[in-house]
Amino acid sequence: MMEGQGWGHMGAGMIFMAVFWILVIVFVVMLVARLLRPRASNDTAQAPTVQDVLKRRYAAGEIGRDEYEQKMRDIGT
Repeated sequence: MMEGQGWGHMGAGMIFMAVFWILVIVFVVMLVARLLRPRASNDTAQAPTVQDVLKRRYAAGEIGRDEYEQKMRDIGT
């Protein structure tokens, strides 16, 4: 009589342990994959465009208006 109940509890325990270890393994794999993923794909910031660089240089006074306008025409903007 006890054997049947004992086996049922043992089976549930084995299933629980299997599910637990599967979850641990999945978590570790996901963590390693995230750590090994290149940083560039995670960054939302983009590299500045040529126009952005020209605008920044003009705003900072590094280039004059004529040079700014000429360079913008040169790049087709």
